[in-house]
Amino acid sequence: MLADSLQVVGRTALRGVAGVGRGGDLALGAVRALRKLDVWGPLFVPQLWAIGVASVPIALFIAAFTGIVLAIQASYTFTGTVPLYFVGALVGKTIILELGPVLTGLALAGRVGANIAAELGTMRVTEQIDALESLAYDPVAYLVVPRVVAGLIMFPVIVGLAIAIGIAAGWVTSLFLLDLSTPQFVRGLRLFFEPYDVQFALIKAASFGLTVTGVGAFFGFTCGGGAQGVGIATTRAVVGASMLILVLDAFWAAALL
Repeated sequence: MLADSLQVVGRTALRGVAGVGRGGDLALGAVRALRKLDVWGPLFVPQLWAIGVASVPIALFIAAFTGIVLAIQASYTFTGTVPLYFVGALVGKTIILELGPVLTGLALAGRVGANIAAELGTMRVTEQIDALESLAYDPVAYLVVPRVVAGLIMFPVIVGLAIAIGIAAGWVTSLFLLDLSTPQFVRGLRLFFEPYDVQFALIKAASFGLTVTGVGAFFGFTCGGGAQGVGIATTRAVVGASMLILVLDAFWAAALL
């Protein structure tokens, strides 16, 4: 019984180490492939659209209702204890520092990460990636680099828009549901605002973009086992990227705040 348990632990550890090695090899290959601009450059703008522009509606939808809920809950919490204009402070600070980047990152882990893993996984099991290699194309430069670079650039843009929409939704909610005037909301919003908060949010967003696209590319590239393997790779990409986003969120909070 003990021997069987040790074997399971050993196999799991070996698989984990092998996965880290494959991930490091893929990351190193992507860094080396950055110089092959003629290969990944033509695919960069389409990936900006697929990863960034196409993700804006879901990100803004989440941000808008996050702002609405935050404003209502802040009003409920603050009533009778602190001035109501603190609603603006809570909405602004919470959306900028935490909920804007993290909720957007988690949503895009489902949309972008799953899409990348499914695309590359399908190409792997149908031997399209092998065909690229046989034609002397670098599949990492052709498939991975444009997606990762597009995610690194577009995630901060999407998060910036989500923060603006979330605060605007909180403001509108304060006006029509909480009987709070615009000057009062802005007073609270400016009370604890620091320009560094926005920089902090965008740094987190860039790291989330790198994580989501990189994890999706890794699981897609290492996919096997036909259609079932593609499904497993897609699930692992979403779960892995979501977990890493939460780990990075804690890391950046400890390192930069």
